[in-house]
Amino acid sequence: MAKQQDFAEKAKKGMAEKGSKCPKCGTVKVPMLYVQSTRSAHASYRFNRQLVQVCKCNEKEIYG
Repeated sequence: MAKQQDFAEKAKKGMAEKGSKCPKCGTVKVPMLYVQSTRSAHASYRFNRQLVQVCKCNEKEIYG
C-alpha cells in the first residue's frame, strides 16, 4: 500500500527550494542555459550552448 500523505506534507514539499546549495554563499544554484556566439573560419556564426549553475557568488561573471 502507498503511504498516506496529508496536506501539510504536500505543502511543505512544494515550498522547499529545489537544487543544490552553493558552499560559498549558501544560496540555491539555479541551472541556466548560457549561449555564446562565436565566429567560425567560414565567416559565419556558431552558437555554443552550455548549462551553467548560477548563484549569488558567480552571478556577475555569468551575466556580464
